[in-house]
Parts: sequence; C-alpha cells; structure tokens
Amino acid sequence: MRSRSNSGVRLDYYQRIVHRLILAHQEPVTGLFPASNVNSHAWIRDNVYCILAVWGLSMAYKKIADQDEDRAKCYELEQSCVKLMRGLLMAMMNQKDKVEKFKMTQSPCDSLHAKYSSKNGLPVVGDNEWGHLQIDAVSLYLLILAQMTASGLQIVFTLDEVSFIQNLVFYIESAYSIPDYGIWERGDKTNHGEPELNASSIGMAKAALEAMNELDLFGARGGPASVIHVLADEAHKCQAVLQSMLPRESNSKELDSGLLCVIGFPAFAVDDAQLIHNTKDAILSRLQGKYGCKRFLRDGYRTPKEDPSRLYYERWELRMFENIECEWPLFFCYLILFHAFQNDKRSVQEYADRLEKIMVRSEDGTLLVPESYAVRQDLVGQEYQKPGSQIREVVGRCPFLWGQSLFILGRLLQEGFLAVGELDPLNRRLGAQKKPDVVVQVVIIAEDNEIRDKLAEHDLHVQTIAEVAPIEVQPARVLSHLYTYLGRNRKLGLSGRKSRDVGILSTSKLYSLKDRIFAFTPQFADLSRFYIASDNELMIDILKGEINFLKSAWDLLGRPLVTLVLKRIHLDQDKIPLAMIQTMRKLKSGYINGTRVMLGSLKDFLNTSAITDLSFLGSTEDGYPDRLHSDVQTYLDEHLLRSFSNRSTMNLRGGQLRPRTLRRRMSCKGAIKKTRSINVDSDNLGMEGPAPLTERRLSSVVPPPWLQPNKQSHVSVFATTPEEGPSTPSLHLGNELVIRENIYPVDPHGSNRTTIDRRSEFVRQHEITVPKILIQRHRAETNFADTEVEELIAMLRETENLEEQGDILQFLVDTQGLDFNTAGLGFKNKSDDNASAAAGAGGMLEEGRVVTVRDLLKGLYEKACQQKLWGLVRHTAGMLGKRVEDLAKAVTDLLVRQKQVTVGMPPNNEHTITAPLPEGELRQLIHDAYGDDESTSMLTQELMVYLAMFIRTEPQLFHEMLRLRVGLIIQVMAKELSRTLNCDGEAASEHLLNLSPFEMKNLLYHILSGKEFAVSSVARGNLSIVSCKSSRVSKKSQIGLGDPEGEDALLATIDDRQGQWLRRRRLDGALNRVPRDFYSRVWTVLEKCQGLAIEGRVLQQSLTQEMTPGELKFALEVETALNQIPQPEYRQLVVEALMVLTLVTEHNMVPSLGGIIYVEHLVHKANQLFLEDQRKVQGDATLCCAKIKDGKEQQQAASGMLLCGGAAYICQHLYDSAPSGSYGTMTYLSRAVALVLDCVPKHGEMECAIS
Repeated sequence: MRSRSNSGVRLDYYQRIVHRLILAHQEPVTGLFPASNVNSHAWIRDNVYCILAVWGLSMAYKKIADQDEDRAKCYELEQSCVKLMRGLLMAMMNQKDKVEKFKMTQSPCDSLHAKYSSKNGLPVVGDNEWGHLQIDAVSLYLLILAQMTASGLQIVFTLDEVSFIQNLVFYIESAYSIPDYGIWERGDKTNHGEPELNASSIGMAKAALEAMNELDLFGARGGPASVIHVLADEAHKCQAVLQSMLPRESNSKELDSGLLCVIGFPAFAVDDAQLIHNTKDAILSRLQGKYGCKRFLRDGYRTPKEDPSRLYYERWELRMFENIECEWPLFFCYLILFHAFQNDKRSVQEYADRLEKIMVRSEDGTLLVPESYAVRQDLVGQEYQKPGSQIREVVGRCPFLWGQSLFILGRLLQEGFLAVGELDPLNRRLGAQKKPDVVVQVVIIAEDNEIRDKLAEHDLHVQTIAEVAPIEVQPARVLSHLYTYLGRNRKLGLSGRKSRDVGILSTSKLYSLKDRIFAFTPQFADLSRFYIASDNELMIDILKGEINFLKSAWDLLGRPLVTLVLKRIHLDQDKIPLAMIQTMRKLKSGYINGTRVMLGSLKDFLNTSAITDLSFLGSTEDGYPDRLHSDVQTYLDEHLLRSFSNRSTMNLRGGQLRPRTLRRRMSCKGAIKKTRSINVDSDNLGMEGPAPLTERRLSSVVPPPWLQPNKQSHVSVFATTPEEGPSTPSLHLGNELVIRENIYPVDPHGSNRTTIDRRSEFVRQHEITVPKILIQRHRAETNFADTEVEELIAMLRETENLEEQGDILQFLVDTQGLDFNTAGLGFKNKSDDNASAAAGAGGMLEEGRVVTVRDLLKGLYEKACQQKLWGLVRHTAGMLGKRVEDLAKAVTDLLVRQKQVTVGMPPNNEHTITAPLPEGELRQLIHDAYGDDESTSMLTQELMVYLAMFIRTEPQLFHEMLRLRVGLIIQVMAKELSRTLNCDGEAASEHLLNLSPFEMKNLLYHILSGKEFAVSSVARGNLSIVSCKSSRVSKKSQIGLGDPEGEDALLATIDDRQGQWLRRRRLDGALNRVPRDFYSRVWTVLEKCQGLAIEGRVLQQSLTQEMTPGELKFALEVETALNQIPQPEYRQLVVEALMVLTLVTEHNMVPSLGGIIYVEHLVHKANQLFLEDQRKVQGDATLCCAKIKDGKEQQQAASGMLLCGGAAYICQHLYDSAPSGSYGTMTYLSRAVALVLDCVPKHGEMECAIS
C-alpha cells in the first residue's frame, strides 16, 4: 500500500471526526438527525446545517482522490448528503396539502412543520402546538439544495419532485410580507406566540429564490421540464424589504446575531457592501461577548433568571435578562466563515483563537462546540454591575451539531482543503461587487398605421403590431395567466402559482414558446386596470420611474427590454399628446433622468435581451411534453386575436342629445357635493368631537348656482363654465340623512366661529344672507326628493353636461340603488319620434335589455375618463366600487418597510392598518373610514398607491416617519391649496378632487419632500403644481390655518417668511416626522420618571422594562400617544418639549425627573412665558393673545377661542417662531421645564447645555 500524503492523512482525521460526531447520529431509515440522544425530533434548519460539514468534506476528498478508497470515501459522504436532503424532501412532500393551502391562506396553521420525527419523517407536534411557520428553514433547505445540485449532487429524482420544489418556491416567494416565528422559533421576544416579520427569514428567502432561478434540478442531465422558474420581481421585493430593515431584525428585536447567516455564508443576501459592514459592526458592538454572541438583547433563554416552568415571559420581566443573556459560540463559527469568504486572514485567525479558548475537550481530546454559556446563579449580581466580568458555564447540548458542522467547514477552509468557491458553486458571494451600468432598451409600437404615420410626422419612426411579426406583443395579464400553469401537478394535487402579479422585471424579458417569441407590455400600461391609467402624464411619470428602477434592480443576463404600445385611446383630440412626444425624443437622445436607454425595434434587440423558455406549458403529465397544454392552447388562440384589437369604449346613452330647454334643471346640482367629508376650515381639522358621520361632512353652503340672485353659474376661484367646472363627486347619503346634516361643524370647545362666518369673501361676493342659504338649501332638498324618477331619467337623456348626469345618477343611486332598471323610463310625454331618436342615440330602451343605473354610471365613468373630468371620475369610480388593482400590494409595500398606515379623518374615524390585508377587507375598511364619501375613499386608495411608488423609488422621503396618516395628508393637501389659491375650504377640496392623477402625485411629492410650490391654472380649469420658492405645498389636510379673515389677511400683507415655521410644523406634524433618534431618546427620559402623559395617554415607565431603546414596538407606543393630538402643529411643539426633556436627561443634570410629567403643561407654560415677553417688547402677539383683555374678549377666551386662531390655546405667533434664538420655542420650553419640574434646582449655578 502506498504511503498517504500529509493532506490525505489530515483529511482522514477529519473524516473520523465527522463520522464520530455527525454521521454516527444519522438515522439509517430516514437519513435525518435527531436533536439529541434523548430527543428524536429532527429540525429542518439544524439538519441542513449538520450536513454542510459532510458536503464540504466530500468535495475536499474529490480533489485528492488519487486512490480508489478516497473515491469511495468521497462517494459515501456525498450519498449521506443526498440521503439527508431526500429525507427532508419526503417529510415535506407528506405535507403537500399544507403547501397548497398555504399559498392561499398564508396562515401559521397551514405552514409546513418545522420539525419531524427522525425515525419515520412524520409530524411530531400538532399544527397549533408549535411555531411551525419558519420561512428561513424552508428557504435554507432550497438554497442548499440548489448549491449541492450545482456542485454535482443528484438529489431530486422525478418530475413530480420537481413540481413539488417549484411549489416550495411559491411557498417562500412572498416572505417579505409574511410574519413568521423566525430562526429562534419565538416570534415576538416575549414568546407569546405572535409571529413578526423577521429580516433573517426574508434574507434567506431572497437567497433561495435567486439560487433556484433557472436551476435545472437534474443537473447536467436534465431538460426544460426539470428547470425551476422564479419571478425576479418577488426576489427583488424581498431584497428591498431586507435593505429597509437591516440592521433591525424585527419589531421586537432591534438586533439579532442570526443576521450573520444573511449577510455572509450561506445566504449572501445583501449586495450593498456598506450595509453588510454596518450590520456586522452593530452585532459585534452590542451582542459579542467573551463566550460568543448573544442571540438578541434581553434574550431570557436558559438564563439563571428564567422561570423554566412556563414558556412565555411577563412583559415586565424582560429587563431582568439585560446583560446576563446566554452567549453562543455558534456565532464565532459564522464569523470565521464570514471573514474567510472576505479573504481576511487576520480576522479568521482572531476568531479561531477565541473559539478555541471556549471549546470543550472530550475525553479523547476532540474539540467540541457547546450550545451556549450562561452566567452562574451565584454570580448574577456581579455580572449586572460589571457586564462581561464573570465566568460562565456550559448549558445545553455539547457537541452542538449545528455549530460543530460550521466549525469543521471553517477548519477545512483555513487548512486549504476547500476554496471558498467550492462552498458557493452558484457564486452568490460576488453579489456585493460593483456591477456595470445597465442600459434599458425601449421599443415603441404603434397600434395601427394611422398612429405610426402620426409619429412619423414628429420624426419618430416605429413599427406597428402587424409589422413586428413573428414576434407577438401581449399585455402583462397574458403572462400572468401563463404563469399560473407553472408547478401544476394533478398527482400531488398542486395547483400552480396563485399570485396574479407580474412586475416590470418579468415583463422586461422576451419569452420563447416552441418556435414563437413573445414580448409583454408592462403591467402599469394595462388600461383596463384603473382610472389613473387614463392620465397620460402620470403614465409617462410611472414609465420614467420604472426605467430608473430597472437600472438599479436588473441583475439577469442580457439587457432589460421595455415594450410599449401606443394606442388610439392615448390620443388627445386625435393628436398625440405633447408630453408623449417629448418623452420619446428624450428616449431617442439616449438618456432619461440619468439612465442610459436605447430606443429601437424589437428585431434589433433580439440578441441583447434576456429570453426565458416557457417550456413548462407543455403537457408533460400526459406524456406529450412537446405539445402545448390544451387549456393553454385555447387561451392563447382566443387571446392572441383579441388582446390588442381596437375595443371601442361605450358611450353614455343619451350623451349625443342636444339639451332641450333648461326648464327642468331642478336641484339635482350638488347631490355629489353633499357626500364630501374633507374639512378644511374647521380649526381643529375635522376633529369635532365624537360626532357621527353626519356632522363631519362639510356640505355645500354656497347655494347652487341656479338659485343665486346674480345667476352666475358655478362659482369657483377660476371662473369656469358649468361644463368644465370642478366637480367633486360625493358620496351617497341616504335621503333622511341629508336633511339632518349639520352645516356648521362645531368644535368641542366651541372655539371657532361657525364655518359660515369663515366663508368670508366667497359668500359676501354674492350678498347672500345666512338664513337665505338655509332656506334655499332645504328647498333644494325637497325639490329633489319629490321629483319623479321618470322625469329625472328624461332629464338624464337631455343633458350633455356630465356633471349634471353625475348628480342625477347620484340621486338615483341613493333612492333606487345601483341595480334599478331604467329601461323604457323617461319617454312618457314624448312623441314616438322622440322616443325612437333617443333610443337611436344609445338611449335606455334596447330591445327589452335591462339597463341598470350601474350601466349608466359605467358609461359616465368612461366618458369622464376621456374628458379628464377627474373629480367626476373619482366619484363614479367610488360609486361603482372600483378599486385600485394594486391597492393590497401598495399597502404591503408600505407595511413591510415598517411604516404603518392609517385611513380616515382623525381622531375618531382613524383606522390603523398594521398587517397586510386582502384586497376586499382593505376596501371595506377604507369605505367604513369615510362613511359615504366615495370621492375621498377613492382618493385615499390613489394616494396609497403613490406613497408606495415613492417608498420604492425614494425611501429617504420617509425617514423618521412611522405612521402614514392618509386622512391627515388629504387635509393638509386641501389646506395648502386653500392657502395658495386664497380660496375657502370647500373650493379647495373641490380643486383637490379635480387634480389630475399626475398633479395629485406631484402635490403629494412636494408635501413629503417639504418643497415649496405654486399652482398655475391650465386649460379647462385644471391646476398644475410647479416647484418654486413661494410658500405653498400641495397637501390635502385638515391642518388648522384658522379663519380666512384673520390669518389669510395677515399672510397676504406680510412678506413670505411670515407663517413659514407654522407651516413647517404643520407639515411635519401631519406627516408624523420626528427628529433623529427621537424615540430612543424618549426612552431615556421615561427611564428617569414615572411616566409621560400626552393628551390623556400615559406612557408608563414599565415600557422600559419590556422594550429596548431602539425597539420598533417602543417607537410605536410613543407614536400612538402623540397621535392622540389632533392638531399637527401642536403635536410638533409636544415633540419639541420632549426633545428638551431628553437634553435634561442626557446631560445628567438631575438623577431623576420625579413622577408623571404632563408634557402639555410644559407647552402651555412656554406659551405663557412667550406672551409675557411679547407684552414687554410689544411684539406681534399683542394684536391677539397678549392684548390687555377687556370683558368681551375675556368672554371669547373663556369660550375657548383665540383671536389669532391658534390651535389648542397656543398663540399662533409661538407656532410661527423659529426653534432657536432668544425668542425661539426651545428657549421658552427650556424655561418651562426649569419652572415646572420640581427636580431642577431653583437657584445656584448650572451649566447650560442647551445650545
């Protein structure tokens, strides 16, 4: 026998260790590893980690296999890996029904089990008896399965198994929105069994999805049927959410050492080198100890203070675990691998030495990795005083196979038996390297020759759909339908992909199917979806955003290809809109918004684009893999004919008729307006106490134009004609409700004059007295109600004014319902000629066909879309119950980036959304929040979609914001419009609801970014929002500007700077913006006092016992208390007061702040001090609050009304003071703190730390 080389001898040593420590425990029947000698349960995660050492050793043998016995050893080790991976696969396939159910429900009860019996692979605990939903475990399995397959192991044997694995991909693809129990099986760290979104699970899922994409599970011997397909957009969503969370692990765990497996081996899920560095540093600085790393802060597991008799912790007892958490040597093994992959030999050596010191030697001298180290019971006191000083003892299993396996891998790398590339055959470790710039290819196709010729006039040469043949162009919904066939398997009862969503990454590829090639237009261009799709400017804006997104997100082979079809429906009065021409010219120039683009034709790009094979559409299960599945064949045949053929839109019946006399125009006007609920004028922003819906609604106080003395039609800030006037659709109030509706929203303190008073010049312009308005209003009501339905429908036939049709239909919906049949009505007193004429013009009598009010509304909606009457569009969309297709997705996009969303007007109708909801529930919630106000509930859905667009493309806009309060944002938008246009609240809401979707998004952007803007009027009474230096922000909000006379008169006469701090506080308050590190600093204040009271909510000191300073749950507690304050500017002053308190604690001026601190007292005290100073210096406030009071004014003040209209009894001028300076708010707040808190010394020298 030849003598073995040194390396061979050393490998034999490792082979003995692996055999004795790991393989000896492998069950011969199932191939699984039991948890220990006494516990036969096999966890998926631990099993996969255990086998990694065996896999690594087999690859090391493969390299030196010069003798037969080495090749035999290599094969034996490889087959142990295959045995284990197949054992887990069989256990999971036994639960195939769960995989199928989970795709629909995503409920923890339907999840795959986290552990199985190692004896027979069957379940060992019930669905509800364990935190089974652990997406990271299934993801880890798929990731290692992909890596092992790529290294040459054959683990999957049949096409049925391939289908099952494809369904496991669907199981993890929405990991970014599924709260689970995570790597430590705990969920929330109090261990009460509440799952939460975990960054470690999302990262592992992202890695698995990328590793599985286009992987052939049969290795080199497979064909198209054994390839796994992943939609790139799903992996990218996981990445985006992961990046927004790191270095946080979840809501309750601000940091977790488990993230080491996401930023390094085995997942390599983060491709931003800086973020990897920050996360690793955070873990080392806060969790690393002498004996390893803590899992997370305040982890009570196996500490001497833990009560072993119960599973969960009391919330208050978490504080006891601080500084005595167990330390796990396992994480040193991860760090060795992390640095080995970074090729940082010094750090590898450092951690190897540290690990060696804490390993346990067995009797035969083998080094074992223990599970964890705990502080000894008798040393707990000293450890509390001086963390890290006491010796610890081993608790838990020894050897801990998960750690032992990683330790052996590390040793094989250190001794050069393995190269890092062998442990990562898919090259995931290279993800963080810089990539070359992406060039986005754009193809524009004309629907027909006519449009092609129109484009040619502008020197833009494109092909038509017919000319690009044989390439076929289809809308995204066709691709989404084809993907539902992926992973279907009758034998296993698996139904394929459930999600209907195909993102821009998926439609930017070409697809081949047998000998055909398909190009798909992006999902956002699918016109049948929602009304915002009929706003050309918005579509162009979205296109630019998507091109920009492709630049950063594209990581597939080839270049992305965006295909757009220009159709008739895009034309504006038979011309191609200017905005489109300009954009195409920009695309032609080669750059758009900083992204490189190429405009060309499809055939030019065939060789440079990514092409995916849709081979899974074959009838493999029936034994004809080359023949298309019969359903697919029929679907394609039907669709290919229809998809881009011209569909004419339906005309509103009667729309072509000339109006007869105006005799019967009665009082249908305003039916829509009555449904409004945006309250701009009331000082405390629609927050009039616990009033029912009726009082929240601001109805039209200005009488309908046809009742006005001077007969001017449709009063508006811009004198528009009735046809074009801004129409705001309103919600259907039941009849009885209308009469009782309260025209004067009164606030709880009775603090302001009635709304009517504040309608200032608007009403005065028409010299109408108040009583007159009331009489006319009710007369309008009764006229409307008594009108016969017959007559109304006759009117509907006559009028061409869409606004009027809207009002009539609104009334019909209220009285008769959506399904009321109008066929044949309204022809009573007319001659037969007329009747036939009406029918001919598309009237309501159609060969006995039923024409319901709903059908009429649909026609009106389509017309309004064409004519761009956005207010009417929003209203009819709401009445028809249309919903934004991507609503659930948009809300999820916000929630998964740790932003909660509230809808409804604060404070009484605000609903908070904290977890992703299905589409239907979400719509119902929004509908309930706004009562009957359809327009505002539509606008809410629209704004949520825009917010989601912004958070994807410009996440920095949302820094330091935890909750997005859509109702408040709407009020700020209206308030800002009212200020800029110098009109009253009702006109402002009207203008707001008539903004085009593009301008609405623009306005929202200006408000989020705090940029100034102006409003310019464009043709047809539409407004356009332009960035500028002037003081105006577009935001629909109820933030209290006070009364038009007082405040606006001031604003008009004084220069621009007046009011800017008030406005800034108002915006920050409405957006819930807080200073950096605000919440963790409030935590330090709370630690030193018994509680903080804000608007009746007390934040107890006990919160610091349960939560750590950086914990998201704590931030949400503080946020909830602040959200009790209805007035945004007042909220901001409370935030400033809290900041002053944090300065007091941070500079350790006093050991304790005493009892419960009432934060509002500080603000009011500061206001008092401010007014005293104003009197001394005769400042602006002497005109209002600092006046020497006489009887009349005292009476007013007692009734809760400030002259200057300041919110919450605080002078408007204090709101408008800068924070710094001798008359700044911080100065007054600091003085207030010194006066109000007993603990601050009253005299003597103190260093002033507030600069």
